[in-house]
Amino acid sequence: MKVLVLAPHPYYQERGTPIAVDMLLNVLSDRGDEVDLLTYHEGRDREYPRLRVFRTPKMLGLSNVRPGISFKKIVCDILFFFSMLSRLARVRYDVIHAVEESAFMAMLTKPFTSTPYIADMDSLLSAQVIDRYPVLKNCGALLRWMESLPIRYACMVVPMCDALADDIRAYRSDDSIVVLCDVSLLRSNGTDAAPSLLRDELNLQGFVVMYIGNLEPYQGIDLLLGAFKLAQAQSGSLSLLVVGGRVDDIEKYRTMVGDLGLGGTVHFLGPRGVDEIGHYMSQADTLVSPRTQGINTPMKIYSYLDSGVPVLATDLPTHTQVLNDDISLLVEPDERSFSSGLLKLEADASLCRKLSANAKEYVKREHSYDKFKETVNGIYARVESFVKHQSDES
Repeated sequence: MKVLVLAPHPYYQERGTPIAVDMLLNVLSDRGDEVDLLTYHEGRDREYPRLRVFRTPKMLGLSNVRPGISFKKIVCDILFFFSMLSRLARVRYDVIHAVEESAFMAMLTKPFTSTPYIADMDSLLSAQVIDRYPVLKNCGALLRWMESLPIRYACMVVPMCDALADDIRAYRSDDSIVVLCDVSLLRSNGTDAAPSLLRDELNLQGFVVMYIGNLEPYQGIDLLLGAFKLAQAQSGSLSLLVVGGRVDDIEKYRTMVGDLGLGGTVHFLGPRGVDEIGHYMSQADTLVSPRTQGINTPMKIYSYLDSGVPVLATDLPTHTQVLNDDISLLVEPDERSFSSGLLKLEADASLCRKLSANAKEYVKREHSYDKFKETVNGIYARVESFVKHQSDES
């Protein structure tokens, strides 16, 4: 099939949605589909057979587009929409695979092109808007109605977790909803670079806590630092390593660390490549996800579970649709509870071994790359049948 993949974000970058799109492109290429990818002007090109990459125009000031809603992203999406129209005017596609907000754009063009589209959902955009702008909370019903429109008119809807699927079922039948979960990224772990031995380099003592990911507000970094301070006051032998984040966010949290009196015990390592994360995880005593907002499961959770290191996370739907008490330690999303979780794992080596062994077995069974590939192939087999039926009718 000839597929247009709409990815309204920088590609390729080593963060959640761009990584998921990259895996999708890899599978479609293996299927033999001809794929055109439309994405933002930022990011690195990746090469796959039968893949062409098209980018939105560069504009002065439109750099470092970060996750979530922002003025820069709105401008990029306007440029993206007109770039999409240009593609559709030139090429007749069998299907559009529309990621996140681009499903609205695919819906708007459908009456004129008759091209079916897949709505690929990584989050609830209405919830993102309200989280960012609480003043719009009273407009929640209107935002949810608007969000439902591209869901209703898509040929298939592909949410990335069960919680999103549950929301979508209010608008369409179950048989056209297929959950496409993320997977562990440790399958391709390995790097030619000399390994970094963090305990020696940073003179780390005692129990090492590690967070990997961006430092956006929804990730709960403020909660993590507050909890770490409480735990450190009791333990005295904890170290916290933060892997990832933009320079400006790192500087903001370094200032907070100083204000909390945690200097020397919290280390910001900056972004690291996907091929390095397994090595970094293996040097931790626990991996943490203090996330406080959203219902979509963070991609890092699957790699955390695959790492052989125990996982501590907030007891919220964003985590509990994948995590349970057999494979992780779940705590209430407040500083005191998270602090207690850190101290519990530090004190109980037997619990750490049990959780990490159970987690590794679970993720290999349920969230492998082969499982991801099988699901994508199943989705596109159904779409192919739909397109053929539509063609026969016309």
